[in-house]
Amino acid sequence: MTRAPNNLLAVRNLLLTYLNVDKKAVRPEDLEPGEVGIVGDANHRGGYHCGSDRVVQNDYSVVESTRDSSGLTLDASALDVGMFTVRSGSRTHNLRTFSAWCVAQCVANAADARDIREIIYSPDGKVVKRWDRLRKRTTGGSSHLTHTHFSFFRDSTKAGRDQTPLFRRYLTGIGLLEDPMAQFTDAHAAVLNQLAAVLPTLVSQSGYTDGRMEAIANGRTKIRSDLKGAGGPVWLVDQVNGIRADLATVAGRPPVDVPALAAALAPLLLAQLTPEAIAAALSPEIARQVADELARRLAA
Repeated sequence: MTRAPNNLLAVRNLLLTYLNVDKKAVRPEDLEPGEVGIVGDANHRGGYHCGSDRVVQNDYSVVESTRDSSGLTLDASALDVGMFTVRSGSRTHNLRTFSAWCVAQCVANAADARDIREIIYSPDGKVVKRWDRLRKRTTGGSSHLTHTHFSFFRDSTKAGRDQTPLFRRYLTGIGLLEDPMAQFTDAHAAVLNQLAAVLPTLVSQSGYTDGRMEAIANGRTKIRSDLKGAGGPVWLVDQVNGIRADLATVAGRPPVDVPALAAALAPLLLAQLTPEAIAAALSPEIARQVADELARRLAA
């Protein structure tokens, strides 16, 4: 039977965490669990709330895009969000402003919104509108006066792609979720610049320059920020080992003697970037964001 996929459950949990203010009471201004749905009820036949067991012949959620037909599984690929009102700072935010913001991100083709096929919503509680990436439809049923519907291309659901970044960005923008990069200082930027300068040298020493870009493109390069003991220095030799191991897995390349290469390259890295410099600039709270930013800079 139709399932709720983990990636959409993660979005549901995120929204309920920050928009259901009073978890112990039902309040009109809160987004309640019953207002955030993924799998359609028994009356649903066809559409993105249904998996392969409940789609119908010529179902628009399957036949209008190869992204859907190739991604059809038992998973539903939609999310409904109900009414809420929340104050943050000096402003009030609700389902209407949330929906308009999400549509604007889709219109702008924001990177974290490209898996959204359509949004059915009401900007004013009087008229229903539909933003459709495929430009097939412009409106929807009257039930969308009180909830907003998101359809995600089925291939993204099948792949389990993380859909929380768009919604995290919304929650961060209205001040409910702290920006993990808010403390990204010039010191952090300096560390990234040093790492970006050193890594190409390390790769050229290994003879796998092309492999570096391939590894980054495939998400294999991991600049680890694990600390050796509480407050201890970043373990750079382990980082080098990780980089070399990633490169060694690139398809079509002969294996690399990782320990020997790490031993040879560690002095070069340490000469240009000390453990103390990294330890002083990196904190566990932003380590992941720093690693992602480094990968983006290297791939640019």
